[in-house]
Amino acid sequence: MMRFKGTDASMTSSNWFDSQTILDGIRRWVEIETPTESPEQVNELVSLVAEQYRGLPVTLERVAGVAGCGDHLVARTNWGQDRPGILVLSHLDTVHPIGFIERLPFKVEGDVAFGPGIYDMKGGAYIAHHAFRALCATGDRSPLGITHLFTSDEEIGSPTSRALIEKEGRKAKYVLVTEPARDGGKIVTGRKGVGRFQVHIKGVPAHAGSRPEDGRSAVRELGHVILALEGMNDPARGVTVNVGLVRGGTRPNVTPEEAYAEVDLRVVSLKDADEYVDRILALTAKTDGVTVRVAGGLNRPPYEKSNAGASLYEHARLLAREIGFELIDTHTGGGSDGNFTAAHTATLDGLGVDGKGAHTHFEQLYVSSLAPRARLLHRLYQTLR
Repeated sequence: MMRFKGTDASMTSSNWFDSQTILDGIRRWVEIETPTESPEQVNELVSLVAEQYRGLPVTLERVAGVAGCGDHLVARTNWGQDRPGILVLSHLDTVHPIGFIERLPFKVEGDVAFGPGIYDMKGGAYIAHHAFRALCATGDRSPLGITHLFTSDEEIGSPTSRALIEKEGRKAKYVLVTEPARDGGKIVTGRKGVGRFQVHIKGVPAHAGSRPEDGRSAVRELGHVILALEGMNDPARGVTVNVGLVRGGTRPNVTPEEAYAEVDLRVVSLKDADEYVDRILALTAKTDGVTVRVAGGLNRPPYEKSNAGASLYEHARLLAREIGFELIDTHTGGGSDGNFTAAHTATLDGLGVDGKGAHTHFEQLYVSSLAPRARLLHRLYQTLR
């Protein structure tokens, strides 16, 4: 596991890239719990973030939440907005329920800081904001305008922010995503596309003891469907199909009339996405008198490493080397908001903090990663043209 070099011993708390100063800022964000399903909590953090832009050369736009989600916040520099610039994508929502901070309070043990959402992705969202504050402190303007979009619903697939992300992404020349680093600090230059499906099965109820011949079991049909879906897995092509939730029936002595399943699909390429979405939607019943209906589709398109994305990664790699660490890229199966921009805009993901344990009871970041990762974002702001 890679650890970053610590900050220079001569640095003080007044230094913009002092790890303790950065960590203190992250703590404020972490201690406001923000599960996606609690919009009032998310909005409390949105208000804090907006307040922390006070006095900076930005225009703030707060987009009211809809469909039970919190608000989104857009911070745009007062320069460079007349041409394609830099879009920074961060989400403020977490998967941890209210009260989880009692189980996982913010604490520091050596090089490790714990807290709900600290790794995925409040640490990354904060260091991007902090790097921008450092840029403003010098009085210099970045060559390109910067837009930082904070969203409230990434953990449930970005249903209310996707249109905004795609709109801003198409206007940008570069997209920087502050999702956490992977596998000891690796940057992300590719992600699988994500599909979500709902399978609804309708059978015929009957008394399971006295008239079983009259029934048509929806649950039995669901078994056929599960086997068909599981049979679509193709590790060689990087395709995974997972039936993650099932339910059906009413009582043990009744032939089940209804059954239901939710399915997750992961694919590497758009070609595979088209093929497997069609295959899943085309599922039919094997039993007379039973109907199978499948709804859903591709939730996030595959994030494929484009030539522009490769060039952006190479630029970041050289900057990281100047700072003092090696930046290695990787491909991951998890989706992010970068999936929505990578097809048309040079996108670099995994620019957040290093750590581990996303979505778990031991979620953590490495304090030694804060200064170098913040410096990298700062240098990207300064050098992208």
